[in-house]
Amino acid sequence: MADIYAYLGLFAAAFGAATLLPLQSEALLVALLLGGAQPVWTLILVASLGNVLGSLVNWWLGRYLERFRDRRWFPVSARRLRQAQHWYGRYGRWSLLLSWLPVIGDPLTLVAGIMREPLWRFTLIVSLAKTLRYAVLAAATLGLSR
Repeated sequence: MADIYAYLGLFAAAFGAATLLPLQSEALLVALLLGGAQPVWTLILVASLGNVLGSLVNWWLGRYLERFRDRRWFPVSARRLRQAQHWYGRYGRWSLLLSWLPVIGDPLTLVAGIMREPLWRFTLIVSLAKTLRYAVLAAATLGLSR
């Protein structure tokens, strides 16, 4: 039963971290990896799934709520949105390989929705980037802890 709570907590942290909320999931993943109670690949899968689904929320927000970008409650400032649009316009869909990065990754996923990036391509590129990030973190954690 403790495993389900660990997985749910990791999923929630990874999901929230991928949205525009100021959350992080890496510390929880590292703690669970070091605890050794759950299989490594299951933890990577759960974290990746939560993180990709959180990015899909950003894509959806960009796609459907962009018309409200001048509103006070809009989750990204006009300046940050222009910066992300410029970046995305310059580097295109391949900039989504950086979707795992702090600060710029979440706005890039929002801009991908604004720029009407097809959902299938968005999901494929973001899944690759985010899963690789968690796999590298797991490898570094387990390699350094031994």
